[in-house]
Amino acid sequence: MREDLLKKYNVPVPRYTSYPPANYFGNTFSEEDYREAIDLSNQSKPEHLSFYFHIPFCRHLCHYCGCNSYPMAKQEIIEQYTAALHQEIEMVIPRLAPGRKIAQIHFGGGTPTILPPAELQRLVEHLLTRFEMIPEAEIAIECHPGYLTEETWMALHKAGFNRLSLGIQDFNREVLKTVNRRPSLMPEEEIVSLLHTLGIRVNMDFLYGLPRQTEQSFAASIERAIRMSPDRLVTFSYAHVPWVNKRQLILEKAGLPAGEEKSRMYETARRLLCEAGYQPVGLDHFVRKEDELYTALQNGQLHRNFQGYCTRRTTGQVYAFGVTGISQLSTAYAQNTKDIDIYIEQMKNGRFATIKGYSLNRQEQITREVIETLMCNYTIYWNDLAERLDIPVADLKKETAYEKGRLQEFADDGLIEYDDAHIRMTPEGTLFVRNVAASLDRLMLHSDKSFSKPV
Repeated sequence: MREDLLKKYNVPVPRYTSYPPANYFGNTFSEEDYREAIDLSNQSKPEHLSFYFHIPFCRHLCHYCGCNSYPMAKQEIIEQYTAALHQEIEMVIPRLAPGRKIAQIHFGGGTPTILPPAELQRLVEHLLTRFEMIPEAEIAIECHPGYLTEETWMALHKAGFNRLSLGIQDFNREVLKTVNRRPSLMPEEEIVSLLHTLGIRVNMDFLYGLPRQTEQSFAASIERAIRMSPDRLVTFSYAHVPWVNKRQLILEKAGLPAGEEKSRMYETARRLLCEAGYQPVGLDHFVRKEDELYTALQNGQLHRNFQGYCTRRTTGQVYAFGVTGISQLSTAYAQNTKDIDIYIEQMKNGRFATIKGYSLNRQEQITREVIETLMCNYTIYWNDLAERLDIPVADLKKETAYEKGRLQEFADDGLIEYDDAHIRMTPEGTLFVRNVAASLDRLMLHSDKSFSKPV
């Protein structure tokens, strides 16, 4: 990566895992607003259902984590929390049109594998008794291998999970100790071999930009992962946001790698993975050529929601259960309270625990489609997008912050190719797709929000 580009474009911009980003959500969005958004979702696309369960508890907290996680609670609280999840399902389901089908069920956290596999299975089956699933629907869970035995891995298979994401982060024990991450209980090679034997698809998640990491040490972790042949490998860029998670200040004391070193970690990992036959998808995923995500990328049909990358075939509006869960619907986002006690009490009283959210106007719904298309597929064909949204191309561009002078600057720097009909990221520019997306975002014209850097 050219150092002049890194210096110019490695500036804070939204990650655009949602549009608008979550820090635009406001506390004026009410429980009634959420009910209305659920009802409207039955009349909108995508028609499929995507369900998310947030299990917030962790046996101990990693210093880098920006997720909504909480220290392990007493068993009584965990049981009450699980009962509250079932109650929330019962409040959402009657509002969903019965003919809709499930495309995704995802468990995140926290550490969702804190719950016994049998309890996870009961939550899944609560949904499956009400709705059919599309062919090859995905039932996935994020796993911390530091606590899971062979018996647990087998039980997750029996519970119906067909994709497991292993939170490796790094194989280097010194790095893991510095960030307060427990290493795997079993050799990772044995875990991946077992899961593949059971027919489970395996993701391996890595994090670069942590203290004690170097280009060489991170490359060694990626090379080891490649030898295990996971189905997908994800290289997340560590987002240093101590104003969100004060524990991250501990990592500043340990020393974070400079932006140039962090960029080399990614570039070397990318090269190794591509040489091994993996294909880059989106900002951080690497998949095999036969993977549905790669086919979707080739056809311009790659999509993303809060569950991660998916395809137009598998994507659904997201209905989230649990504390801090964010429902991602056609016209709104709704986030639950962060307070576990309040969440449990609200569910006992038959009330949603909505604490904040955001209703999208028509302009924002259009901008969401534009930015999502660029972020996922690295290309916007204005005519195709205008046809899908049933809007003239000129009006489509007017709804965004489209400005030729700004695009020309990106083109002069070699990040994009563009004309009146399209925008396409160059191979060198893909690392800064967030910057190009932000240039199309009217909300960024006068934003006072805080964001992480691309690298």
